[in-house]
Amino acid sequence: MSTYSPIAPRPAPTAASGWIGWCRSNLFHDWKTSLGTVFIGLLFLALAPRLFNWAIADAVLNGGHEACHAAHGACWAVVKEKFRFMIFGRYPQEEHWRALLCTTMLLGLILASCTRAFWKPWLPALWVGVLVLYFALMRGGIAGLRYVETDLWSGLPLTILLASLSMVMAFPIAMLVALGRRSGMPAIRSLCTVYVELIRGVPLISVLFMASFMFPLLMPEGFNIDVLVRVLAGITLFTAAYMAEVIRGGLQAIPKGQIEAAATLGLSYWQTQRKIVLPQALAMVVPGLMNNFISTFKDTSLVAIVSLYELTGAMGMAMNSDADWRAFRIEGYLFIALIYFVFCYSMSRYSQWIESQVNKSRQR
Repeated sequence: MSTYSPIAPRPAPTAASGWIGWCRSNLFHDWKTSLGTVFIGLLFLALAPRLFNWAIADAVLNGGHEACHAAHGACWAVVKEKFRFMIFGRYPQEEHWRALLCTTMLLGLILASCTRAFWKPWLPALWVGVLVLYFALMRGGIAGLRYVETDLWSGLPLTILLASLSMVMAFPIAMLVALGRRSGMPAIRSLCTVYVELIRGVPLISVLFMASFMFPLLMPEGFNIDVLVRVLAGITLFTAAYMAEVIRGGLQAIPKGQIEAAATLGLSYWQTQRKIVLPQALAMVVPGLMNNFISTFKDTSLVAIVSLYELTGAMGMAMNSDADWRAFRIEGYLFIALIYFVFCYSMSRYSQWIESQVNKSRQR
């Protein structure tokens, strides 16, 4: 005869949501994670007071360089003193309103392009109009505006221009190259392969050097292309090569059966790519594309090698041109790093939103 024995009660489930659940899942999941969390926490507690004193408590927010040299903390006054030079670089100071207006227009255009309500057939025409107005205002020489050579374009306006325009122009090139690498025509496939491997085999600095110094030597005598155009072309071709490989990875992930089904329905090659293959492939590689965009935005700092001073180069000039403030270069770099972080983090968050939109069909 069996005897009834009750089962011991099980412990209540731990919280899986909220900040408590997040801490348990990410910070104290097991003993190794807990040990690492405790170590990093103790390290932070040891360094936080010193960092707070340097960055805030003992920092100098206003005043001249004498106050900064006498203080024991950070000199944020250098940002206030050199702000215009850091942002606009060598662009004539009395014409800074033009650079500010152009940068605002371009940023507004980028934000509009990232908004679903503006995804209309007239958006490319809007890009052309804004870019024409951008170059007209920045260059001047019309409507009584002072003429400003492209060599003087620098700072944040140059960074935004190089990054945004190179990404926009590189995207269609990358799609064509990615399709060409999977083409059944040996000549086209070989040409695209040589282009990608050649560009990826050299650093961006070499491409910029070739575009700025070597390319003019190949041109006929008396024929010259503006250095800004040459640099923009170099960054575009470099970005397109890397972007093409990202897109090619998405194309390879599409099942061959879908392409065969499209051919059975009588769709042409370009109809198949436009309606079936590319929408799925691009949705799969959104993280890779955004990673490429972020890398391009940061790589614009390399144009200093060809005497174009974007945001980082303008900050370096602002510090090097004044010996009184040169000792506080680290504060300037931290300010520039903050600007880069804001832009890169915004692109990363937008990428996550795009992923959530294209993956709605897979969500249950």
